[in-house]
Amino acid sequence: MNVSSIMRTSIASVVPGTPLIDAAQLLLETNQRALPVVEAGHLVGIISEGDFLHRAELGIDPPADTWWQLLLGSSGSRTLRDKVSSLRVSHVMTREPVCIENEEPVDEAVALMDRHGVSQLPVTCGGILVGMISRAELLSAVARSLQDTGSAA
Repeated sequence: MNVSSIMRTSIASVVPGTPLIDAAQLLLETNQRALPVVEAGHLVGIISEGDFLHRAELGIDPPADTWWQLLLGSSGSRTLRDKVSSLRVSHVMTREPVCIENEEPVDEAVALMDRHGVSQLPVTCGGILVGMISRAELLSAVARSLQDTGSAA
């Protein structure tokens, strides 16, 4: 089984110039854990939940329970909102993210995730973003396979 057979193709993405605050809002709205960063269709980076929580560029060490409220303006922290609103995705994105080609075997996706300590990978075809694969898709594929095996017995 290859990656293209189980990857998600309906994904939100951003461009490098997207305001950081807009990317955070999009993460929340789409319930994705990361957003691929694309330019002219080509994958140039990725911005994940962790990039919002652990980046020196933000110059802050916010408490985890109020981070999203601070970032999105639900709190009175005007200084933080001003700083974040001036940043773009390109300031904090991970450049050259670990990714996988769409025709690679699923086993290779698992190995890459384990080796690099990530829970999802952008899927490309010749450098063009075509989808995402996460541990959730891998687990769903395993569950379907087990169900198929059980019903065939």
